[in-house]
Amino acid sequence: MLSSLSQGIKISITRSIKIAFEQYMAKISWDEKAYRFEDFMDEWRTYIHTSSSWYSKVDSEMKSSPEFHEELAAKINEVIEKVFSEEPTAEQLQELAVLQKKMGTDFDFSCRSEAKFYIELLTDQLKKRRAADAS
Repeated sequence: MLSSLSQGIKISITRSIKIAFEQYMAKISWDEKAYRFEDFMDEWRTYIHTSSSWYSKVDSEMKSSPEFHEELAAKINEVIEKVFSEEPTAEQLQELAVLQKKMGTDFDFSCRSEAKFYIELLTDQLKKRRAADAS
């Protein structure tokens, strides 16, 4: 069923899964022990209803099909596996090394999306520290 959708909708579905997964993981600070699939699915459901363009373009009959849901579940697993398999870039590794030294942290991270999360977190903390020091 997914294969019968246009390329644009398939790309949008993949993007919505990745974005919602990254948002969910950020909410739990990439703590894999805190991960709950049901909570992620709630996050994704909210995302597709409020922020994605593909959901309204798929007809109701397809959306209610058990086969469609099975294919979506497989796609979700595939996207999550891909997120975890993308290694941090050399630039991210370098930036994190500098940030962690400045902030005195030692976060473990295993993938590009998690590295991005820690870069944003530490950059924000560094800005707050500088603002506090300046006042």
